[in-house]
This record gives sequence, C-alpha cells and structure tokens, in this order.
Amino acid sequence: MDRRCALVTGSTRGIGKAIAIALAQERINVVLNGRSPKENVEKTIHECRSKGVDVDYIQCDISNAQSRELLVQNIKRKFGRLDILINNAGVPPLERRDILRADEKSFDYVLSINLKAPFFLTQIVSRWMIEQKQEHPERSMFIVNISSISAYAASIERGEYCISKAGLTMVTKLFAVRLAPYGINVYEVRPGIILTDMTAPVKDKYDALIDGGLTPIKRWGRPEDVAQAIVAIARGNLPFSTGEVINVDGGFHLRSL
Repeated sequence: MDRRCALVTGSTRGIGKAIAIALAQERINVVLNGRSPKENVEKTIHECRSKGVDVDYIQCDISNAQSRELLVQNIKRKFGRLDILINNAGVPPLERRDILRADEKSFDYVLSINLKAPFFLTQIVSRWMIEQKQEHPERSMFIVNISSISAYAASIERGEYCISKAGLTMVTKLFAVRLAPYGINVYEVRPGIILTDMTAPVKDKYDALIDGGLTPIKRWGRPEDVAQAIVAIARGNLPFSTGEVINVDGGFHLRSL
C-alpha cells in the first residue's frame, strides 16, 4: 500500500511492455494486461519483478464491459490502490482497405478496443481515483492515453484506426476537464513511427520515407522512447499541465518550408 500502482493495458508486447518495465524501474507496482495466456507473458512479468516491485498479470479483453469491471476489482483486491492508468491497448484494422471499401466488422472491432474500451475503463478508474484522493489527497494520480500521429494524419487505407485515435484525443480532453478539480491530471502521448510488431509489415515503406526526410529525426522510434515520456509524467514533472499532447514522433508534427 505504500508503493504506487500502475495499470498498463496492452502491455504484453511493444510499447505497453516497454512502459510497464520503465514504471517498474521507477519502483511502481505494475498490473500488466492483455489477451495473451499468462505463460506468454512470463518473461515480461519476471523482468518487471526484477526491479523489486510487485507485479500482476490480468488476462482479459477490455472491450468487454464485464471484463473491465473485473479487472479493476482484481486490482482493488490485490493492491488496494491505483495511481496511474495507461490506456495503451490498441489494434490495427483487420485488413487495410480503402475507405470506399471498408467494412463494419473491422470498424466495430477497432473502435471497440481503441476507443470505447479506454473511455469506459477510464470512467471506472476515475471514480475510484476520486475516492482515493478524498482519503489520500497527498497522492499524485495520472491517466495517460497512448494515441498516435494517426489522430490527425489521414491514412485512407485504415480509416477506422485514424478515427479511433482522433476520438481518443477528445477522450483525453474530456477527462482532463472533468478530473482537474480533483487534482487528477490526464495526458495524451502521441507516438509516431515506432518499430513494433504492428509496424513490421510496412517497415520497408517507412524506411524509405524516413530516409527521404519524413521526420526531422531520421530514425525509427523505439517503444522505450514512448516509455520515457510516461516516466516523466509518473515522476510528476508536468504538475501544471493537463489535457496536454506529448508528441513522441521524431518531429513528424512539425511543419517547415
């Protein structure tokens, strides 16, 4: 109970895994979450525990309302507190299709995980955080949504993904306004082109674009780059900011002539 606790959704691999390990390095207890069987996550669990913190893995599909409730209940039972929520879980379209050929199955699948799930998980966690703040006003609590440059950069072959991330930007703003009176800050971390298994199929394409000057910093981003932004927030380095977008994109968002 004396050590802070963080929930990182979608933390079995990629960006979420890097965030979980970085938070454990900060001596924060970590709840890992994903849809993979626990045996597939043992290496990550061990790596987090090696930092000297308590770690739990809760396998569940956060697009399901009952699963979200059980997830939070399990954290209450095991840790008794939750100081940091990282909404990281996200999926690409079932198939890249031009928006004139996109289908509802993929649309519903992507938005249920990338947008609906973090909205309603944040709702549940926010209510609990408010209760905790009333009992322990000295505690610092944060919520971070991991979005994407796709929140504003249109990709016509994965429109549902872009829409989900644009919606997550508004989720950040809404909860930032709603929770500010309680001293709970909400942030959006917006990764750019990050080398993960999600981007592996288009690596050659982005290798060429980066070499051609797509980003001022001419390299792929790493999951650890995103994790360092989370560490800055967890350390309380942005106390007078909420609803803020933190770009981790190699400068992709910049415009130059």
